[in-house]
Amino acid sequence: MDSQRTSRAGQDRRGPHAGRGENRGRWRALAVCLTAGFMTLLDVSIVNVALPSIRTGIGASQSGLQWVLSGYALAFGLALVPAGRLGDVRGRRTMFMAGLALFTLASALAGAAQNEGWLIGARLLQGAAGGVLVPQVSGFIQQMFQGAERGRAFGLLGATIGVSTAVGPLLGGLLIQLFGSREGWRWVFYVNLPIGAVLLPLAYRLLPGRARPEGAQDRDGTDAGGGRDAAGGAARGRGGGRGGGRGDLDPFGVLLLGAGTVILLLPFVEERQWAGAGKWLLVPLAVLVLGAFVAWERRYRRHGEPLVDLGLFRRRSYGLGTLLSLLYFAGFTSIFFVLTLFLQNGMRYSALEAGLSIMPFALGSGAAAAVGGRVVTRVGRPLVAAGLGMVVVGLLGAALAVELDDTRSVGFATALPLLFAGIGSGLVISPNQTLTLSEVPVDRAGSAGGVLQTAQRIGSAAGIAAVGSVFFARAGGARPDWSAGLRHGLLASTGLAAVALLVALFDVFSGPANTPEPGPANTPDSGPANTPNRGGDRA
Repeated sequence: MDSQRTSRAGQDRRGPHAGRGENRGRWRALAVCLTAGFMTLLDVSIVNVALPSIRTGIGASQSGLQWVLSGYALAFGLALVPAGRLGDVRGRRTMFMAGLALFTLASALAGAAQNEGWLIGARLLQGAAGGVLVPQVSGFIQQMFQGAERGRAFGLLGATIGVSTAVGPLLGGLLIQLFGSREGWRWVFYVNLPIGAVLLPLAYRLLPGRARPEGAQDRDGTDAGGGRDAAGGAARGRGGGRGGGRGDLDPFGVLLLGAGTVILLLPFVEERQWAGAGKWLLVPLAVLVLGAFVAWERRYRRHGEPLVDLGLFRRRSYGLGTLLSLLYFAGFTSIFFVLTLFLQNGMRYSALEAGLSIMPFALGSGAAAAVGGRVVTRVGRPLVAAGLGMVVVGLLGAALAVELDDTRSVGFATALPLLFAGIGSGLVISPNQTLTLSEVPVDRAGSAGGVLQTAQRIGSAAGIAAVGSVFFARAGGARPDWSAGLRHGLLASTGLAAVALLVALFDVFSGPANTPEPGPANTPDSGPANTPNRGGDRA
């Protein structure tokens, strides 16, 4: 009887064939991941509307305020890939909880800041913690779900990304309204504390721990159980004997990729504060450093497991999906940047009013992302192309609305076009993520997801810099034309979305059908990496 129960328990842990209780456990674990991911992604956009309150509260300079924003983005982007690989090798739950605890602590430090240096340091720490946590989320989805369920899970992640980006200005405005313009900014950070305190024990209880090596047993003769971390792990399965006992963390690769990422992001995030054209010399320098990283990874692969498996880019779904994501996030994130500036500075909206005006996009994006995740396994890349077409049409409609109505009622005039664009966005982010990672082995899910999210961060920084320049060309100076600035900014965002649409159409019309099939075919490399519960941490 004991052996029969052990056998049934082992079957229950095998993902798609799990029992009803285990199935509920996986979705509860996903809820923990998405809530933590929402909290970290929210802090990218929520601080935008708090900048005037921060200036009033601690007398921050314009340069200091810029670093409050850009420091988070830099540290976040720097940590993504190394943290994703550490999760693959050392255990995703361990990395998730470390990132969550550090993010909660950094939020408390940021809220208590007494000067801009203190606040900038806390934001750097907060960004690094977010970069540690976020790649574990996509890794857990790859690990715990397969086929259509994986599409649904990525759909919920896409809804989380879309809503967190768009709802940040609304929530920030509401908190400042409640707690006052002088001290309200502190609660933009303090709001994370109870969330982190609740999520930490839930993460320990619900998230899968690391798997033992194949065939390892507990003292009672069964396979590793519970949530506690076990030695070894199938996450190192593909590395086999390569790399010895060092864990294949590729420290020099981490250094090269980190340096290249920071050098590439710096001129974009400092575009408004760093005067002159000299900053753009960092871009070719970044290309050289990243080229050295690629050469090193190819060399390192001969005797160890590299930080990034460059062979993934030869898979059409991953290479084109990452490029599409970079281009789309360049247009997507910049929409909220120019809209918030236009509404607060040009139309004199309060932070709360500006947030409410952007809500139609968030609502459309959240609803459509959940639906898109359910149908992407049947429709494939044409769904992403359709969503991008809707975004282009919606943004053009918003630009036309601003042309026809540049009064304080412009928030109502842009509501319907933004809702339409938001629905399209929901059909882009989560379906593209599902398709992009559909052929990634589970033991590479963290680092592959980290690369994808790094591309999103680079796209966001470059898009905000480019669209912001277009916006300020008309909205800056002694006689700003805010409406013209917004129209031109929206057209620039539309152009970036249109380029992403061209990539999607190229994939649709020039390649084989790329609809992910349910089941183990989603991860073509054979062996433990193909099953959600054996390729990394045990589910």
